[in-house]
Amino acid sequence: MTDGFDLRALLAERGGERYDLHARHLNPQLPRMLHTIGFDKVYERAAGAHFWDAEGNDHLDMLAGFGVMGLGRHHPVVRRALHDVLDADLPDLTRFDCPPLPGLLAERLLAHSPHLDRVFFGNSGTEAVETALKFARYATGRPRIVYCAHAFHGLTTGALSVNGEEGFRAGFDPLLPDTAIALGDLDALERELRRGDVAAFVVEPIQGKGVLESPPGFLAAAQELLRRHGALLIADEVQTGLGRTGDFYAYQHEAGVEPDLVCVAKALSGGYVPVGATLGRDRIFKKVYSSMDRVLVHSASFGSNAQAMAAGLAVLAVMESEGTVAHVRRIGGLLKGRLEELVPRYELLHEVRGRGLMIGIEFGRPTSLGLRGRWTMLQAARKGLFAQMVVVPLLQRHRILTQVSGDHLEVIKLIPPLVIDEADVDRFVTAFTAVMDDAHNGGGLLWDFGKTLVRQAVAQR
Repeated sequence: MTDGFDLRALLAERGGERYDLHARHLNPQLPRMLHTIGFDKVYERAAGAHFWDAEGNDHLDMLAGFGVMGLGRHHPVVRRALHDVLDADLPDLTRFDCPPLPGLLAERLLAHSPHLDRVFFGNSGTEAVETALKFARYATGRPRIVYCAHAFHGLTTGALSVNGEEGFRAGFDPLLPDTAIALGDLDALERELRRGDVAAFVVEPIQGKGVLESPPGFLAAAQELLRRHGALLIADEVQTGLGRTGDFYAYQHEAGVEPDLVCVAKALSGGYVPVGATLGRDRIFKKVYSSMDRVLVHSASFGSNAQAMAAGLAVLAVMESEGTVAHVRRIGGLLKGRLEELVPRYELLHEVRGRGLMIGIEFGRPTSLGLRGRWTMLQAARKGLFAQMVVVPLLQRHRILTQVSGDHLEVIKLIPPLVIDEADVDRFVTAFTAVMDDAHNGGGLLWDFGKTLVRQAVAQR
């Protein structure tokens, strides 16, 4: 205890109020939603890919905080690095010096990005995207960004302008002058480029919403079109980067692709300190920072702070020493392969797709009469309810945390910590198989919950 503040005592005294505190002072819909779907758990501690509730029950995390917990929770190397940087009493954020940690982290990141030269550090994925959009517009002198339908690049105003989901955009207009095309549509991209006002094309190599991979050859062909028309390629690797898909970056799955700007965040934090990074070519950075008068033309108050830099350095050191990328390729292939084997077995299971440990499980209309009637009932109320029906028993019966990959989608996205092992894969596949058996056998609890979701969806119209 110091100066009357004792964090442990505060949590012990008031931790039980967590849902009431959120309802009163934060987003009121969050606790309401969690109560509705039975996700209103009380988790007390965590390690790696697991966390434990107040009763001591072990839960498997297949969500990783939407990809933030790349190395799992409380990796000892990252944790030690943060203790070390706090104990060092560094003169952090003086704003008028050049501390070593940002330069060292930039050096390590660029070692994995050999065609890129410089890094800007911010505080989040959406800020990394905002930086890329600003840099692209300034470097080219053009106003417009092309993006993909169903894309998700963040929720601040600039990033929202290239968000392909209308549900996020509604009510926040006017946004920046940007244009959506279908993922993989080279003709549409070229049509927009011919207008001569496009600064850049921003793309997720694998879209998080729905886990949709760009078609083979699309990124390379898009890059060629962009270069021909003097526009830039921005790769949003906020969720897919740092080993998630079985390469350091997802764009590296396609030969010859060298984006002009790359956005990373999430896993770089080690799950502790928010951080975002925008990597780019030397000529772009030198255009933006063209003179001493422009030295602070783009900056972030907490950017490059010592704690975030230490966490990032520790994350990259762990990935290199533990062979994280190779592990993801192997364990992701095992998980996807075992799930693909289930597709012919279940008529409600439409497809398993993705790369590494970014896997989408899509459900579809069944053929048998009884199941088709139940499916139609759910679809008439609100698309996406069946996927939610699967997510809930995975948590409530099997203590496995997953979530749907987007609103109005019958897709569950698996983005577990990159440290899951064979036992975790077996646990998930066994649980998922049990839920699928229940669904196809007309299991009462599962479909009763579906009726509850239908009533709630109808009531909200």
